[in-house]
Amino acid sequence: MGMTITEKILAAHSGNDVVRPGDILQADVDMALANDVTAPLAIKVFEEIGKENVFNRDKIALVPDHFVPNKDIPSARQAKMMREFAAKYGIKNYFEVGQMGVEHVILPEKGLVIPGDLVIGADSHTCTYGALGAFSTGVGSTDLGVIMATGRVWLKVPPTIKVIFEGAFNPWVCGKDLILYLLGVMGVEGANYCAIEFMGSAVKKLTIDQRMTMSNMAIECGAKNGVFEADEITLNYVKERSTRKPLVIKPDPDAKYEREIHIDVSKIQPQVAFPHSPDNVRPVSEGKDVKIDQVFIGSCTNGRLEDLRIAAGLMKGKSVAKGVRVIVIPGSQLIYKEAIREGIIDAFLDAGATIGPPTCGPCLGGHMGILAEGERCASTSNRNFIGRMGDPKSEVYLVSPAVAAASAVLGRIGLPEEI
Repeated sequence: MGMTITEKILAAHSGNDVVRPGDILQADVDMALANDVTAPLAIKVFEEIGKENVFNRDKIALVPDHFVPNKDIPSARQAKMMREFAAKYGIKNYFEVGQMGVEHVILPEKGLVIPGDLVIGADSHTCTYGALGAFSTGVGSTDLGVIMATGRVWLKVPPTIKVIFEGAFNPWVCGKDLILYLLGVMGVEGANYCAIEFMGSAVKKLTIDQRMTMSNMAIECGAKNGVFEADEITLNYVKERSTRKPLVIKPDPDAKYEREIHIDVSKIQPQVAFPHSPDNVRPVSEGKDVKIDQVFIGSCTNGRLEDLRIAAGLMKGKSVAKGVRVIVIPGSQLIYKEAIREGIIDAFLDAGATIGPPTCGPCLGGHMGILAEGERCASTSNRNFIGRMGDPKSEVYLVSPAVAAASAVLGRIGLPEEI
C-alpha cells in the first residue's frame, strides 16, 4: 500500500521506509520557528535543558511579529529576550524591526522553506508552508524549546483527507473563498488531527499566495497540516528564493485516505464567515445588511502582495465609506516596498485607508486596530472567535481581499461588482 504526501515526508525525516496513520515517530526538523509570544517560554525550556548550544543556528527562525513594534513594556521585554537569545547563540534567521514581517509571510519569501521540508513552529498557523509541498505544523512552546535543543520532534502520523477542487472559478472567487467554503462543509472539528491534501484541476491554477491562504487556514477545521503537491508554480517560486534542492513528493496512486471530499468550484460564490466561528460561512450576497466599522487587510492569511494588489485595484479612485476605518498592513518589508513601487500604497492612502508597519497587528487583538463593544470588522485574517480582535461584544467577519475592499467602499459587507 502506498503513502500520501504527508506520510512520505514523515517517513523520509524519521528514517522509515513506510509509515502509517497512528504511528509514533521521532523526526528531524528542517526549520524551527517561534514568535515574540511563543519564544520566551521556549527559551526558558531550552535553558532548563542545559544544552551549550542550539541544535543548528541556521535552522531556527525567530520572528517578533505579534506585538512588534512593541506596544507596551511587557511586549518590549519579550522582544528583548528574543534579541538576546539570538545574539547569544548566533541565530542566523532572527528578524528585527526593519527586516521583519509576519512570520508565515517572510519565511517562504526568504527561501527558508522548500518542498519536502519538515517545519515545526510554536504558532498554530505554521501549517501555511504546506502550500510549498512541505509538512508544517504548530506545537506548544515547551515542545519548541526541546526542538531547539535537539532538532527532533515526536509526532503521530495523521490520517489524510483528500479534498479535490474541480471546475471553473466564478468572478472574484479566490483561494480564501475555497477554504472558507471548505470550512463550512467540514466544520471546525471536521479534520481533527488529520492531514489535508488539496488536489484537483482548480487548485493547480492557484498562485502560491492563494495556496498559502488555504494551507494557513487548514488548522481552522482542526487539521494537523494542509499540503499541496509541489508543481511548476511551486518550483518557480522556490527557485527565485533558495539555492537548496527541493524534494518534490507526490502521493502514491494506491495511497489510503481517511476520506475524499469533492468540491465543484463553479458553485462557489465569494464567501464570508459570520461571527463567531470560521465555519459559520455564507455567500457574501447574504451579508449585505451587515454594516461595518472597520476593515482589516493583512495578516499571515492575506497580507501578501497579490492580496494588496487586488484590494488596491478595487479601491483606486474611490473613497472609504464615511465612518469606516480601513487598516492595511503589508506582510513584510519587501511587500511594503513593492507596494510603494507599484502605487498600491498611494491607492490605499488616496482612498482614505491607513498603512501600518509589517506585523500581525489587530488579527489577534494585539494592537493597531482593536475593536470596541458593538463594532464590526470585515477582516482578511483567519479567525473570528469571540473577542479575537477586541471587545467580546465586537464582531469579526472573515472575507477575501476583494470583498474587504468592496466592503470598505460600501460601508457594509458587499461584493466587488457593486463598486
